[in-house]
Amino acid sequence: MQETRRDPTALPFTYDMLSKIGENVYVISGNRQIMKQPRISSNSVSLAGEFAVLSRLALWGYDANMTLGRTKNIDILVSDPRTNRFYQLEVKTELEARKRPPVSGLFGRFLFDWLMHRKHETIARPELWYCFVSIGLETKTARYFVVPSSVVARYVRAEHQLWLDQKPGRNDSDMRVFRLGKDGEKYRITTPLASQYEDNWSFSIQ
Repeated sequence: MQETRRDPTALPFTYDMLSKIGENVYVISGNRQIMKQPRISSNSVSLAGEFAVLSRLALWGYDANMTLGRTKNIDILVSDPRTNRFYQLEVKTELEARKRPPVSGLFGRFLFDWLMHRKHETIARPELWYCFVSIGLETKTARYFVVPSSVVARYVRAEHQLWLDQKPGRNDSDMRVFRLGKDGEKYRITTPLASQYEDNWSFSIQ
């Protein structure tokens, strides 16, 4: 019987030892086969994030329901049966393949980032929160950061203005980026820290 492994980094080989024998199957040093990591679509990543958040909310005692539709603005409606409070959650999920925290000459060293849009600069309501999800590409484990919409709006406005000011006259863009910073780092603009908002399932940290 052939031995099948899904993690080629666990084997003592170099990639020039591999020969492709099928769409997702490679052979190494004779009979042993390893599986190539299939490409994961952005839709699958988004759904994985939303379902993962739903499971966390259930474990924290909330009643939560996913909204439907291709143009939905809110992903999950949340109610707390203990306080009768209601929340709206927009889930943003990234599949993280980087081995170490990214570094930007303009925005410094940060831990995670998610693509946003110009519209998020002006969306700030007390009942609206974002759950930013980072799923490890290799580990398939997730980390969750629950952030008020006012914090997100303030940051994406500031980061985009800093980007524009760096080179006056550059072409504008609808793209924005939300970043979570690292403890002990210094930033040119106020940057939310990952340690502040990780697992903020009480919706208490503003």
